[in-house]
Amino acid sequence: MSMPFVEIPDREYILPGTRTCAGCGLTLAYRYILKALGPKTIVTLPACCLTILHGIYPKTPVAVNAVNTAFASTAASASGLVAGLKAIGQDDYVVVGMAGDGGTFDMGIQALSGAAERQTDFIYICYDNEAYMNTGVQRSSATPEGALTTTTPVKPKQQPKKDFLAIMEAHKLAYLATCCSAYPRDIYEKLSKAKHIKGTRFIHLYVPCPPGWEFPTNKTVEMGRMAVETAVVVLLEIEDGKLRLTGRSLTMARSGRKRPVDEYLRLQGRFKKMTPEQIESFQKAVDEKWEQYLRRAEL
Repeated sequence: MSMPFVEIPDREYILPGTRTCAGCGLTLAYRYILKALGPKTIVTLPACCLTILHGIYPKTPVAVNAVNTAFASTAASASGLVAGLKAIGQDDYVVVGMAGDGGTFDMGIQALSGAAERQTDFIYICYDNEAYMNTGVQRSSATPEGALTTTTPVKPKQQPKKDFLAIMEAHKLAYLATCCSAYPRDIYEKLSKAKHIKGTRFIHLYVPCPPGWEFPTNKTVEMGRMAVETAVVVLLEIEDGKLRLTGRSLTMARSGRKRPVDEYLRLQGRFKKMTPEQIESFQKAVDEKWEQYLRRAEL
């Protein structure tokens, strides 16, 4: 079931002049996240690429309230903001915790799991660029098997990417969704929906990173689309336990066509040391996950 067409507002919450890298997928995605959530939004964020986007006090290009917190504390900070707003009777603000894969999959998992178990009323967005990009492209548990990083510079990462969506689904959340920066309308529609749902809502946002993945800065949107069209990334939402494919992923499911993963892998320098056997294994893992989603989805 597809979502109804929604007009995206003209108002901008990110002004010209951010400090992010050229071609940053996060900047594109964040623009539509804030359009969906509106001016009465409080974002809490740790040390990460999003901190760079927000800039250095007292100047920022972002026109919403923001709170900086420690690397592992995004969900704890969001929980505190929710409690504080409740104490002063402010019930018209949306609290958003937003962190990268390192600050979510690794250091932030404890606070996030605790908040999710309590069903604390905020949106948590993990923007996933598959490594600790802000500090120099170090391996995280979100880094795919076969990828080179500065902490796996000779022998690529040997472990598969952590299935964090499955971990969060185990918390029985009211709403979970995946997005990709190459599909801004999908982002906007899912955040617009999440805004009006109570409890902990989890958004897994996939953002290609030109310097970390080693591809040209003008290829960010193409890279995101390729990730979805190969089913390395699947666009979906899970509401009250029911999984629905969305956007391009839904179209692919109905047509029965998806592209081979080697078309995606060979565009990125980080995968240049993968062997044919590793690519075959990568394809098999992607196919198995895709089939699992197809069996669950309401097409």
